[in-house]
Amino acid sequence: VQLVESGGGLVQPGGSLRLSCAASGFTFSAYDMGWFRQAPGKERELVAGITSGGSTNYADSVKGRFTISRDNAKIRAYLQMNSLKPEDTAVYYCAATTRRARFGRVNQAASQYDYWGQGTQVTVSS
Repeated sequence: VQLVESGGGLVQPGGSLRLSCAASGFTFSAYDMGWFRQAPGKERELVAGITSGGSTNYADSVKGRFTISRDNAKIRAYLQMNSLKPEDTAVYYCAATTRRARFGRVNQAASQYDYWGQGTQVTVSS
C-alpha cells in the first residue's frame, strides 16, 4: 500500500496550489479519502474529505477556498487550494479509510484512517 503526495511548495499569500495523491496497493474506489494538515506544535486536522461516492466535507477554515476531488480511473485524489493564507502553512497528508463517520460524512479522526502518505510541505509566505 502506498500513498504519495506531490504539489506542495512555497507560494505567496493569495496564490494557489494543487496537491495530488497517487494511490496504489488497495481498492482506491472503495475508500474515503481525506486531506489532513499539521502545523508545528499543532494537532493534525482534517481539512477536506471525499467519500467513495463523491460526497465532500470541509473544515470551516478552508470552505470556499479549497476543493477536494478524486479520479478513480487514475487512482488519485486532489486538493485544489486557492486564496492561500499564511495560516495554511503546514505539512499536508492524504489518507484513506473505510470507516465512515455519522450521517455519511468523511471521518475527521486521524486515528480512523488506515493508510497515510509521507506528506508534502506547503508554505504560504511573502
